Amino acid sequence: MVGIVLVSHSLALAREVADLARALAPAPAPLAPVGGLDGTLGVGLDRLREAVKAVDQGDGVVLVADIGSSVLTAKLLLEELDDDSVVLADAPLVEGAVAATVMAGAGAPLADVLAAAEQARTTGKL
Repeated sequence: MVGIVLVSHSLALAREVADLARALAPAPAPLAPVGGLDGTLGVGLDRLREAVKAVDQGDGVVLVADIGSSVLTAKLLLEELDDDSVVLADAPLVEGAVAATVMAGAGAPLADVLAAAEQARTTGKL
């Protein structure tokens, strides 16, 4: 099953988004929130690396990040890993997390989970 890592400046925000995604997904998926640096805002590369390892079940991992340096830290990890099975979604945090979690929980392959997260970027609310 594809794993999902939610990358935010705020661990509290990442945890709440993870809780929402879990509540809305009909089936569970490996999901890890990551963020915060020793009680402050930011994302540590070591914590992100650990989160990816925690959710990786062999089918790939989708990272969904909030803004700015969270995206940069995720990109840095992708460069370090040099592994096509770990990808960064160009998606809004909340909508992307929910879409990715639903698809991962349904057993979709990595490409479909990534596509669902990224489609959330263009889906209108009204």
